[in-house]
Amino acid sequence: MTNIVSVEVIASRIFEVRGKKVMLDSELAKLYGVQTKQLTRQVRRNIKRFPADFMIQLTRKEYRDLLRCQIGTLEIGKYSKYLPYVFTEQGIAMLSSVLNSERAIQVNILIMRAFTKLRDILLTHKELAAKIESLEKKYAEHDQTIKDIFAAIKQLLDSPAEEKRRITGFSAA
Repeated sequence: MTNIVSVEVIASRIFEVRGKKVMLDSELAKLYGVQTKQLTRQVRRNIKRFPADFMIQLTRKEYRDLLRCQIGTLEIGKYSKYLPYVFTEQGIAMLSSVLNSERAIQVNILIMRAFTKLRDILLTHKELAAKIESLEKKYAEHDQTIKDIFAAIKQLLDSPAEEKRRITGFSAA
């Protein structure tokens, strides 16, 4: 059942809201093969399983910004009149217990892999940034040496040249 959707497709649907990596309730509902209202109904019935760090209800501005920046242009009438929820990785893990189906279990496994892959990518970027910073520090010393060399050359160029002896009987035309 791993042919439901690829990890890469899931990873592309992970957004950042309030400094947390999250997925929209409507995207999760599509992946689980249920309607969004069915998903949110199950969440409301089991609300104690979803503390504030597992699930966030978006503000109108956050939703509008997310639709325009992350998902695409807002199509009138296509989106719910209710403010959506977004779920963190822990909240998504909790959804598998609320949506007790074989598909929910398989999709959750793929989603957890996507979050892990995203974390690995971010870690790789941090390591790369650290290496670049290290190289900058290493060559900063060389930069100063190069600057000193250029300063010395410039000083030599700026020093007054000795006046050339004029040869009599020769004129430059």
